[in-house]
Amino acid sequence: MPILYKTVAKGEPGVAGGGQTKYYARSVASKSCGLEEISKEIEKISTVSEADIMAVLTALVNLIPEKLANSETVRLGEVGSFRTSVSSQGHEEEKDVKMSSIKSNKVLFNPGQRIKKALKAASYRKVS
Repeated sequence: MPILYKTVAKGEPGVAGGGQTKYYARSVASKSCGLEEISKEIEKISTVSEADIMAVLTALVNLIPEKLANSETVRLGEVGSFRTSVSSQGHEEEKDVKMSSIKSNKVLFNPGQRIKKALKAASYRKVS
């Protein structure tokens, strides 16, 4: 199954009136899948019941935010790893950098080798 993309127009950032428009490819999700669908698919290829798989996936979903909030990197083997990143206000002096300097945080995902390899070999199909 190819990765779907569409064409989008974008103006130049920071230019009044948008500047020159250029066209870019943007990926499009054809559909989404949730924990229930994933657990059903895992059940088909394993000896574990859907209920047990769902319990483990739910526990994982509950545990990841806790680990990230404790400044831990969460490594999930071939899936990849999750870690936090912060954005802060800059200061002239190191002593002035405090918790109040932090403007936002986000979660970064670094895919494992198996995912990287699959994406590198992916094909693409344009949709309208």
